[in-house]
Amino acid sequence: MSQQTTIRKLAALVNTPVEKLLEQLAEAGMPFSNPDQVVTSTEKVKLLGFLRRTHGKADKPVEDAASPKKITLNRSRKQEITVGGGKNRQTVDVVVRKKVTLVKPSDKADPVPAAAVQAGDEDAERAEILRKLEESRQRNLSEQQRLAEEDRKRAEEAAERKRKEEEEAERLRREAAAAAATAASGEDAAARRPAHAHAHPKPAAPARDDRQKGKPHRGSHAMVSGVEDDDSTARFAGQLHLSAADRARRSTARGRPKPRRNLEQSRGGSGGPHGFERPTAPVVREVAIGEAITVADLAQKLAMKGGDVVKALFKMGVMATITQTIDHDTAVLVVEELGHKAVRADADDAESELIAHVADVQGEQVARPPVVTIMGHVDHGKTSLLDYIRRTKVAGGEAGGITQHIGAYHVETPKGVISFLDTPGHAAFTSMRARGAKLTDIVVLVVAADDGVMPQTVEAIQHARAAKVPLIVAINKIDKSDADPNRIKNELLEHEVVAEDFGGDTQMVELSAKTGDGVDDLLDAISLQAEVLELRAVADGRATGTVIESSLDKGRGPVATVLVQQGALNRGDYLVCGVQYGRVRALFDENGKPVDKAGPSIPVQVLGLSGVPDAGDDFVVVDDERLAKEVAQQRETKRRETRLVQAAGNRMEDIMAQMGQAEQQLSLNLVVKADVQGSVEALRQALTALSNDQIRINIIVSGVGGITESDANSAAAAKATIIGFNVRADASARKVIEANGLDLRYFSIIYDVIDQVKQVASGILGTEIREEIIGTAEVRDVFRSSKFGAVAGCMVVEGVVKRNKPIRVLRDNTVVFEGELESLRRFKENVDEVRVNTECGIGVKAYNDVKVGDQIECFERIEVQRTL
Repeated sequence: MSQQTTIRKLAALVNTPVEKLLEQLAEAGMPFSNPDQVVTSTEKVKLLGFLRRTHGKADKPVEDAASPKKITLNRSRKQEITVGGGKNRQTVDVVVRKKVTLVKPSDKADPVPAAAVQAGDEDAERAEILRKLEESRQRNLSEQQRLAEEDRKRAEEAAERKRKEEEEAERLRREAAAAAATAASGEDAAARRPAHAHAHPKPAAPARDDRQKGKPHRGSHAMVSGVEDDDSTARFAGQLHLSAADRARRSTARGRPKPRRNLEQSRGGSGGPHGFERPTAPVVREVAIGEAITVADLAQKLAMKGGDVVKALFKMGVMATITQTIDHDTAVLVVEELGHKAVRADADDAESELIAHVADVQGEQVARPPVVTIMGHVDHGKTSLLDYIRRTKVAGGEAGGITQHIGAYHVETPKGVISFLDTPGHAAFTSMRARGAKLTDIVVLVVAADDGVMPQTVEAIQHARAAKVPLIVAINKIDKSDADPNRIKNELLEHEVVAEDFGGDTQMVELSAKTGDGVDDLLDAISLQAEVLELRAVADGRATGTVIESSLDKGRGPVATVLVQQGALNRGDYLVCGVQYGRVRALFDENGKPVDKAGPSIPVQVLGLSGVPDAGDDFVVVDDERLAKEVAQQRETKRRETRLVQAAGNRMEDIMAQMGQAEQQLSLNLVVKADVQGSVEALRQALTALSNDQIRINIIVSGVGGITESDANSAAAAKATIIGFNVRADASARKVIEANGLDLRYFSIIYDVIDQVKQVASGILGTEIREEIIGTAEVRDVFRSSKFGAVAGCMVVEGVVKRNKPIRVLRDNTVVFEGELESLRRFKENVDEVRVNTECGIGVKAYNDVKVGDQIECFERIEVQRTL
């Protein structure tokens, strides 16, 4: 590698004064004026030749014994290095001395080092590099020759095997031909055999030579000679060592070796064997896209810059950053817009394995108990009816006497085992009732005989029809004096529920949950309907079912109330439940007693899940924990991606709409924690439904369990109100709440939660100023006064006109002036107010253009509390 050398450096290198070196250069025909000028290699070689000629050595042959046999170069380089760091840092001078001795080569030496000897100290380095490259080339050449010899031997072995196979085949053909021609004459057979023999054999060696003629195989001398014909730089750059994969492929190759392309052909004018050839057609990629994908991942799959994908999205009207998540449809559109093909990603490997896992389990189906859901309006006696059947007092333990949780029970009746689901009747628990209708086989609609059909009664009918389950109407409270069962039947006719008495197909049973009259008839109706449905399920095998309710117990952890629909759930089973998974540590029935297993249509509490599942999630028992964990994690990933896509309002229209609403709409942030998942769901739906154009209610955190320090910190960051429904805050959470002055409220009845949130929202909305018209007077005549100006003689036609209130003057129902009264008189006396159908004189302050027929409107401004 060449470096720039000045005259000063050259003088120091050859141990000659600078002035003397300048003189020698000038004598050699190279005048230099400055010792800092650069001397090139050519000039140094020219100077060396001049000095030799001066001493009489230039005319002697190189082989002369008097010529120098070797040249010794001494070099030294000084540099500074820093050792240590901080206070211990030191600077050390390092001097590197190098001694290079160049020996005159023999007659057989390569001309490349001989030329390097004559090039001076800088050409010596280049000569060393060239020598190493030459050694590498020689090693590569010997390796290629060895591999070529191996290829040749393998080719000869393959040709020999082929020749033997052909000879064997020819021998068999000859024997067959001889057997077929036994009836023919010997002369004909002898004539046919040589002709047949010369028509088929194929000499192996000439065929191999023909195949390889002009096409040297890998490692052949033709390739090596082609490399050696190049110039020195290209020659050394073109040599590459064989990789391990190439050697393995060579060693395992059988038969004829594949011909190798010439090195010149492989370069193809693209700058070397690794040159890039521009594609002749656009590259169309297949991009696998799941439910959602980030812009960065999409750009990576498209082999494009993230900015280009963002630009394409912007042209489509979607504002997204490179880290943002877009949904599947948007990603497909942008991929097709960029000229590629989008395919749906097959990311459901675990789900597919789970489906196959469940499908493998089949068994004999047996009769199972019916699942009955009790539905109806609030306070119509649903829980009291179930309480009578169970012989317990459940209703008395409910807060406010209303059911706020979905309960699951199975009872032994004279008609057999029946599983009951008790759903809330309050309007806020719509999702609970819908979930209960989907799980059930029969819906029992409880209607109070003294109250009639109510809104939640109609909703229960709709849920039953949507779930396509039969309906049995229980007309309750017939023991009351004002009970009228026929009125109930007539009211149900309006909703297409026709009793059997009226020629319909709906069983209606009159009963009293308080006295027990008619309860047995209801059980008979349920048993009859169950026999008609012929309910059957697999009693053994892996269990599947649905989560009815879930909660977080401080001592036991996540607790899920599940209804087994198929198979048997045993203690110790692995199961996946929505986005949660785990192993069943314990099973409890509705009375809190531990059980070992639960069969079809039996509700049971499960302990051992990784978290609190959502009510309505399905659960499946699997063989091992690995599959359960993979399915749960995959579902959680999908749910998170979907949530990110929904939360990112990245369309321009949405952003503009939000910008327009941001100035007007207020917001109330809430943190909602409840004891069970169903209550959280009901509270979330009921409270967000209170939002309107003026205020928006945001539930930033919701969950099951007590109020923790994390919940309190989230509320402090968002300035939110904390609502605890049948739960309390722990000590650490109370410290954060007190330190930040947060609003914490405890509730046990959902009515109170809604009312309190309305009050808090009303306080945020504040008050507004409203104008209320209190009276109107019509101008009948106008009088001119030197003291008051124009005085209007008026008749009060509506309300009352007061002197200390603002007024407006209307002409043709258009406001022409707004001000205040200067005087209000009745006859000649000043009065404070004048009532309807009374004449008066009104002087309008700073306004003298009152005309006959105008109306003077008197109003007042009042503050009104804004409410929801």
